[in-house]
Amino acid sequence: MGLLGTTTAEQYYKISQRFVTTANQADSTHADYGKYTLTVSSLPAAETDFIIFVNDTEVNRTTYSYDGSTGVISFSSGHPAAGAVVVVKFIDRALGDYRYIKLKDIVNNFIMGFVGNGKLIPIADRSEVLFHAKRGIQEFSYDISRMEKIQEVEIPPTLTLPMPQDYISYISLSWVDDAGVEHPIYPAKYTSRPSESVAQADDGAYLFDSDGGTLTITPSITEGRFKDFQLDTLNGTSQQDDYFLYTHYIANRLHTFSSRYGINPEIANFNGVFVVDEVNGQFGFDSSMSGRIITIKYVSDGLATDAEMKVHKMAEDALYKYIVFNILSTRANIPEYIVNRYRKERRAAMRNAKLRLSNLNIKELTQVMRGKSKQLKH
Repeated sequence: MGLLGTTTAEQYYKISQRFVTTANQADSTHADYGKYTLTVSSLPAAETDFIIFVNDTEVNRTTYSYDGSTGVISFSSGHPAAGAVVVVKFIDRALGDYRYIKLKDIVNNFIMGFVGNGKLIPIADRSEVLFHAKRGIQEFSYDISRMEKIQEVEIPPTLTLPMPQDYISYISLSWVDDAGVEHPIYPAKYTSRPSESVAQADDGAYLFDSDGGTLTITPSITEGRFKDFQLDTLNGTSQQDDYFLYTHYIANRLHTFSSRYGINPEIANFNGVFVVDEVNGQFGFDSSMSGRIITIKYVSDGLATDAEMKVHKMAEDALYKYIVFNILSTRANIPEYIVNRYRKERRAAMRNAKLRLSNLNIKELTQVMRGKSKQLKH
């Protein structure tokens, strides 16, 4: 049987399965009374994995039961009448999932292919394989498969936003204009968010609380001053025309740190800046960013939810080699040449997976290179 199993195109694109209640399912004397059998290739594990609608009305979960081994849904009350449309809407399933192999299947396939008598690994606990599989997904998410997420938020008047719940590292921050076009925001290298602002007496001595710990100031002075910071002061932006600037550039203070002539390209940024507060898990922004819609593109480790614990099929073989090497390298009495052999195989498989997932498209590359043929005018 193919991997798609009995999943139909309708079930895939609508992420649900539809039933039209038959006379038998509506007949209280029949064995099929109130029973609906799911036929999707990957059955839900429990009732919490789907929602049921009868004639577009959501049904209370207490009115039915579910058998995860057979896929049978049995109504105990509120039985649908003959002709009623019953739709089972699946949760935590998405379009394009066929590209990935789930953690459960990875562990099962590994134990079947690599563990047992006469095989490379005679004995291995399922928990051990599961641990290394999760570590592999985590490492792959950083460098190979890149579990990238995008969060859209509005910057409040406090100019502070919390990091996403499963945040590991940011890729980019951008504000979105009225046309939906993103404008990159760059990190500010000329300021920072102090993790602790110590309270001091007039003579500079530190102040302490009743428990002997240092008293701190919230927000910090640096943070407060940065919130009032005007980006135009730094990048040389002005609402005046060039003639006015030429005759009054001293009055406009453009001859100082950010003068138009000799300006540092690093700070010639009109889109705003942000700072990262690693200790408190926050992003801070300059005053020009208040009220703007921004997108935060960041890397997750791929383990935040059960649905995310999967790996792209192009990297499946690399994950198996990763698990093999890590199990062998932690075992006693394994010859070093075998460990080194699988260290090399792991590296080669991970390199191949990275090349596969780089998604270099020759047509897109050709389109970009067309712009390189333009002649520069002097």
